[in-house]
Amino acid sequence: MNTLRPGTLSISTIAFAALLAGCGAMTPATGGKTPTGMKVTSTAFADNTVIPAEHAGVGDCGGKNVSMPVAWAQLPAKAKSVAVLLSDPDGALGLGVSHWVAYNIPAERGQLKANETGGFTVGTNVAGATAYRGMCPPVGDHPHHYVLTVVASDLAPGALPAGLTRDALLAALKGHALGGQSVVGLYSR
Repeated sequence: MNTLRPGTLSISTIAFAALLAGCGAMTPATGGKTPTGMKVTSTAFADNTVIPAEHAGVGDCGGKNVSMPVAWAQLPAKAKSVAVLLSDPDGALGLGVSHWVAYNIPAERGQLKANETGGFTVGTNVAGATAYRGMCPPVGDHPHHYVLTVVASDLAPGALPAGLTRDALLAALKGHALGGQSVVGLYSR
């Protein structure tokens, strides 16, 4: 029996990793050389560090619900658009929580600024809203891992319909994804 526990990867996270692996997004060890693939960063936090509280949900969650800034570089040559996803694989008792689904973003744009809302499509988050949903792990939990992922695709900006959930977006990207990369931040309360 496959049982997921808090702190383990969700089935959707594992499926997403498999999707990227099939696209060549996962690269073998570089033998000490500098990687040349896609690069994803956030000016809000460095990989595996604490995410500032302003990006958490409002009220008891401790934040201001400000979406995270994210930048991408070194995309595959045929990339026309990117999708940005924020998920918490530790949330919902290990089943994962989708906080942000943004897509139809022109690849050459290179970034989304904090709280930016124009020029792209926002899909449906875990609460059923087409918006960024700030982090809000249960009080007293170990820090949750928030995975901020950029997926490059050969789809033109605007090719995908509005209102897609994370799972529907991943299904739509199948066969069109060219690569992906993530940065992981931590948050607890």
